[in-house]
Amino acid sequence: MTTLDLKGLKCPLPALRVRKALKAMSPGDEITAACTDPLARIDIPNLLNETGDRLEALEEDGGVLLFRIRKGRSGENRRL
Repeated sequence: MTTLDLKGLKCPLPALRVRKALKAMSPGDEITAACTDPLARIDIPNLLNETGDRLEALEEDGGVLLFRIRKGRSGENRRL
């Protein structure tokens, strides 16, 4: 599983970096994104609603948000 170290980046950069990483992934692949920006708690789930990918888990450890994300199939669960 790939880990993105997005600590120290401010909105909208964490969501944009996650979007870029997801485009390079195959369906079913997982990625973990580590963020310190509190707005990522809103931005990343919203991004996943747009892309159809799935948030498997969200944990917080010492001010670091850890998002475990699974790449969905193209168009899966896509919402407008």
